[in-house]
Amino acid sequence: MGDKHTPVLLQESSQYLITKKNGVYFDGTLGFGGHSAMFLSLLNEEAKLIATDVDEDAFYFCQDKFLGDSRVKLYRFNYSLIDLISKLEALQGFDGIFADLGVSSFQLDNPSSGFTFRAEANLDLRMDKSKGLSAADIVNGFENFEIAKILYEFGEEKNSRKIAEKIVEFRKNKKISTTSELVKIIEEITPIPYINKTLMRVFQALRIYVNEELDHLDKFLKNAINLLNKDGRIVILTYHSLEDRIVKENFKYETISCVCPKDFPVCKCGKEVRLKLLTKKPIVPSMEELNNNYRSRSAKMRVAQKL
Repeated sequence: MGDKHTPVLLQESSQYLITKKNGVYFDGTLGFGGHSAMFLSLLNEEAKLIATDVDEDAFYFCQDKFLGDSRVKLYRFNYSLIDLISKLEALQGFDGIFADLGVSSFQLDNPSSGFTFRAEANLDLRMDKSKGLSAADIVNGFENFEIAKILYEFGEEKNSRKIAEKIVEFRKNKKISTTSELVKIIEEITPIPYINKTLMRVFQALRIYVNEELDHLDKFLKNAINLLNKDGRIVILTYHSLEDRIVKENFKYETISCVCPKDFPVCKCGKEVRLKLLTKKPIVPSMEELNNNYRSRSAKMRVAQKL
């Protein structure tokens, strides 16, 4: 499984993240361990790496992958719980915190994972299959306007209302249970040149919603910044504008010294600057990486350092 996913911006993220060979680091999106393995190769025996992932396949794969490495501690927790994990590990902070927010190639290519619209699979889209509503629950149980709102807000899909209407019309006669059934509904009302992009946006929207990805990201960033040691770095890889905007806004907020209204003559908020941006513009994959890994095309990496 691990050889089916190529880590994105591997060299760049490692170079920015690792500043102390004996430091304490956090990988919030372990996946199949590609980034973590690189981080460990740059650390000495005194270092520590805490990593999390809620995906069952990825978690148990990495349990075997890193078996015997005393520097590694794995948790099957959502990465937003970094504050809880730090308490469980009796840690005051981290020297580096990393998150790659992309879905792994294994998840995208493996029909049983339920993340692809290119193969027949149960319409699920949950990272942790034991928690929350599935995508099928959404399309079969939510009102027309609720489905449209999800598709527009989380997929930026312009035809969200039309698609939602078609979904509700279809489910009157048959429950929508598989990816192929949802694909067929969308194909019927989408011009051929736009089918692929529309499907990507719809499935992205449902995945983000059922996994509460944006809420978890915002919570994670706030907790992570609190837990960064002085001079510690936070490295985040995003793959669409919604994620990138949240990262950019959180980082920007921590780099400004005042949030008082503009008409205040004197600052009264007492806000402190806590971060320094190390990437004024996001780092993107090189042409060589794009040629070797097409799925890296939308990746953006932002890095900040704790003051």
